[in-house]
Amino acid sequence: MGGNTKVLVIGLDCAGPELVFDKLKNRLPNLALMVENGIYGRLESCHPPITIPAWAVMFTGKNPGRLGLYGFRHRKKNSYTDFYIATSNFVKEPTIWDLASKYGKKSCVVSVPPSYPPKPLNGCLISCFITPESAKEYTYPSNLKHEIKQLVGKYVFDVEFRTEERKKLLEKLYSMTEKRFKILKYLITRKPWDLFIFVEIGVDRVHHAFWKFFDEKH
Repeated sequence: MGGNTKVLVIGLDCAGPELVFDKLKNRLPNLALMVENGIYGRLESCHPPITIPAWAVMFTGKNPGRLGLYGFRHRKKNSYTDFYIATSNFVKEPTIWDLASKYGKKSCVVSVPPSYPPKPLNGCLISCFITPESAKEYTYPSNLKHEIKQLVGKYVFDVEFRTEERKKLLEKLYSMTEKRFKILKYLITRKPWDLFIFVEIGVDRVHHAFWKFFDEKH
């Protein structure tokens, strides 16, 4: 990130390459344009290929064993019934935005798992889907949440996707995503940054709820 170079990383959780690069390419004009005018390819995920370890691996360059992350819920003392949620506090290795901060570069990080609770960086951060509804602090700096509230009202981190009421779920998914992208546009145009990273979890929730209706071999 030398000179005036800016780096934008778009994370679409659970957007499989067989869909983005092939089956749905003609219905994704912006992504198709990037594919046709750039370089693309399949990346090997980690084992297990689960949201929290996968993104942590990507942005630290360390494997799940080194990170000590293997999923969303971790067992307490080998228990089968007692669990804890893997949060940002369990990521001890420096992330790419930590390294950017070290070299004086500014970052905007939005919804990258696991980023709750928010940690300081040279820039701004909005935490991810593991953020509890009761959370008082979900941004860095803390006052960023007031700007978010003025912009979109109550910020939505996730939706309840394990439901049979799929029409209501779809409405909530659209609402959540529209709010997130309104905030992204605000940050990308109003805040200084050299590195901008965001992850959209809504794609994953669509897969959970609707994949069986889409996959002919399901």
